[in-house]
Amino acid sequence: MILPLLSGLASGLSLIVAIGAQNAFVLRHGLQRSHVALVIAVCAVSDLVLILLGVAGIGVVIEQAPAALEAVRWAGAAFLAAYGAFAAWRAIRGQALGQLGTGQAVSWVAVLGTGLAFTWLNPHVYLDTVLLLGSLASTHGPDGRWWFAAGAGLASIAWFTALGVGARFLAPVFRRRSAWRVLDAVIAAVMVTMAISLVA
Repeated sequence: MILPLLSGLASGLSLIVAIGAQNAFVLRHGLQRSHVALVIAVCAVSDLVLILLGVAGIGVVIEQAPAALEAVRWAGAAFLAAYGAFAAWRAIRGQALGQLGTGQAVSWVAVLGTGLAFTWLNPHVYLDTVLLLGSLASTHGPDGRWWFAAGAGLASIAWFTALGVGARFLAPVFRRRSAWRVLDAVIAAVMVTMAISLVA
């Protein structure tokens, strides 16, 4: 029980703790204190669903559906490119949009939709979370694989919570408009780079 649980935790963290579109989205909302609980919940729950699908063996089905992954690839690239363009525009204009206390202007529906798009329109999530974690889980046997899934799920919940809630400790730095411009520039670079990598 302990070994597969720890293995799942380590594997989950190794995949999720990286600068990516989803993490940048959570960080920005955490800094804004805008719908933080919703952002954490939608990202963590989506990850849990994908992990369970992978452990249940749905990865084999996805592997046999290249056309579906191709459609997700192009949709994801378009979404990331558009989001990156908006971030670049914020960085160039130096808007105070991201300053603390203004984040609630964004509706929860828009935040929910964006959070879902960052997860489900990213083809890498199917390759990493579903196929890779599903394959690793299968090495722990029929019972151990579910403990592996529990560890990977725990990693997602812990990471997104730490990122979203912990972002407030960076608030003093981000009281300056220049800091937000730098953050938006980094986010734009990450999004555009990921969009190009998906197309390439």
